Amino acid sequence: MAPAVPSDPVVLAIDQGTTNTKAMLVRGDGQIMLSRPRSVPLAFPQSGWVEQSAEDIWTTVVDLIAELCAAAPRASIAALAISNQRETVLLWDRHTGKPLAPAVTWQCRRSADRCAALRADGHEEEIASLSGLGIDPLFPAAKISWMLDHIPDARTAAARGDILAGTIDSWLLWKLTGGTVHATDTSNASRTQLFNLDRLTWDERLAELFDIPLSILPQVMPSDSLFGTVQDACPALPDGTPVRAMMGDSHAALFAHDEDASGTVKVTIGTGSSLMVATPARARSTHGLSGTVAWSRSDGGAQYALEGNISVSGHAASFMAKMMGLAGAAALSELAGQVDSSDGVIVVPALAGLGAPHWQTDARGTITGMTLGTMPAHLARATLEGIAHQICDVIEAMEADLGQDFPAIAIDGGGSESALLAQMLADFSGKTIISPASAETSALGAARMAALATGIAIGGQDRQETRYHPALSINYRKEARNLWRAAIARLIAAQAGPAAAPTTAGNSMAASAA
Repeated sequence: MAPAVPSDPVVLAIDQGTTNTKAMLVRGDGQIMLSRPRSVPLAFPQSGWVEQSAEDIWTTVVDLIAELCAAAPRASIAALAISNQRETVLLWDRHTGKPLAPAVTWQCRRSADRCAALRADGHEEEIASLSGLGIDPLFPAAKISWMLDHIPDARTAAARGDILAGTIDSWLLWKLTGGTVHATDTSNASRTQLFNLDRLTWDERLAELFDIPLSILPQVMPSDSLFGTVQDACPALPDGTPVRAMMGDSHAALFAHDEDASGTVKVTIGTGSSLMVATPARARSTHGLSGTVAWSRSDGGAQYALEGNISVSGHAASFMAKMMGLAGAAALSELAGQVDSSDGVIVVPALAGLGAPHWQTDARGTITGMTLGTMPAHLARATLEGIAHQICDVIEAMEADLGQDFPAIAIDGGGSESALLAQMLADFSGKTIISPASAETSALGAARMAALATGIAIGGQDRQETRYHPALSINYRKEARNLWRAAIARLIAAQAGPAAAPTTAGNSMAASAA
């Protein structure tokens, strides 16, 4: 019997998200050969806190790699690529590799007091100028500082050089390389609030403001680097397999949509949402958005972008589905489709504060406009409308910052699979919404980056797509948007009191740009 002939080279892409880890084999034609998901639980130990077990995250990665290798034993894995939830961060022991505590996720608000103190001391303009990011608990810097203060002996251990800090990409790389490489890429580094966007290095002044020793942070490398090779990590994956790309999930999605940085606006609708557009140079927002590094190439320098982050999107749909006793977000979307309108009900899904462009940490979710005639389908529809309206807020801010109109918007992520949500986005924004055939754009973008770095001939994003065009009249669209803006204004006014609502990141960005 002739020996099995290996297939053409493929890229193993790991997409580690907030609630799921996915692993897939991507062929040279850019198509997904195999894909496997595994859920990762979140924990909510107290109000406003969100955390995860880093060991659970690692276990999902190992198990999924084993499943793929078993299902495709002839696959020739030429490289490994990682895309990851970005602002989630953890500390671990340099010698044992054990996490010192659960990973603190990007949705967690436990560092709000530290952020408020920095703001009160007048540091917001300086921090935004250096990092591109307004002060908010979303970002890792304040989280790392909080952990150093609250994990027993953490600061002493850090001073001895015994602990490391990093985002999920650096944690997975450390584990995959058998504890030999502590590194991250520029896209993830640019989301930490410790990275200087102009010099593209860790910033000593930012580290001083957040009281974080630079020695615990990973080395920053281009997104297409040879980050290391697999060593004694996954029995199913041969030692020596190179890790050839690491990118934040939203950045990887933009790369898949707009590799040549021509200016496509994309919306990744997952647990939260990220809107991003490539810019020729560093962008300084005056409308509540963030400057960031989209990606960097070893032979081409850094590509900048403008971004707006929404804390809760798909999570709002799954949350409301759970509250209503439905099976999940898909069931909520199906229920919402049973009515033609929300009948005046407005859901503002500020379940973890309001992100861009409003940046109100203390805001909480609201439901208004209910009557005795309100039905579950109206609540379901209003939840999806709330997700769509928040995305439209960021689109409008992005257009105001860049001084241009975007006639079409590309979407991806799990939320893009809801045709109803996509149509709502088209209706409320007045723009064409383009949904690709595959929602797994983050993994495909990272896989393409790794393939290019490795020299594998790989196709681009599958150009089969669905287009959604606005179906509402201009007057109805204006009325719907005005009702939403009024709901946001009421929410912000209600939570502002003697303690004063936090200054918005938009004001911070305006100050830094002045």
